[in-house]
Amino acid sequence: MSASEYLPSSRSLRTLSRAARDCQGCELYKRATQTVFGAGRAGSQIILVGEQPGDREDLEGLPFVGPAGRLLGEALENAGIDRELVYVTNAVKHFKWEPRGKRRLHKKPSARELAACRPWLEAELEAVRPQVVVCLGATAAQSLLGRNFRITQQRGELVSSDLADCVMATWHPSAVLRAPDKPARDRMRGELVDDLRRVRSVLA
Repeated sequence: MSASEYLPSSRSLRTLSRAARDCQGCELYKRATQTVFGAGRAGSQIILVGEQPGDREDLEGLPFVGPAGRLLGEALENAGIDRELVYVTNAVKHFKWEPRGKRRLHKKPSARELAACRPWLEAELEAVRPQVVVCLGATAAQSLLGRNFRITQQRGELVSSDLADCVMATWHPSAVLRAPDKPARDRMRGELVDDLRRVRSVLA
């Protein structure tokens, strides 16, 4: 199974977003509320790629609108990057979850699910044509840069790629929120902001 058969012939962000609503390229659509496509405009200099939508994103239909999205917005502001000029999306467009009481908890997508959804991400990259791609978290980084990529070792490095002029991986905001204590959260948040500042300097 793959999303490729659901891609429209016209590859503008509007037509892609509309077509993605009906995607059944993997089994995740069965339990998700809706497809959560990327948000932003063509010509954005930066694309931020996360792993998958969370519970709040699944309900609202927009990426990065939950707690991790708020932290991301603060980090972008601290780095001097206007979020309105950034395209945000995820490697997987449906929320994968498991029940925990009354809550729906995030479950990591499989390699097969990432591969099935890859055509949407490739089409977004083609439509936006960013100068820099920023992978938020290990799953997005390994999806775009290979399974051997280690974010703990290569975070913040500018990587050459045919995806864009530069590609970088940094912490996913949700990983910052899940850090075990305040010193760890503060450190990771600072590193996220520093990495985004480096992205801004590349564009400058």
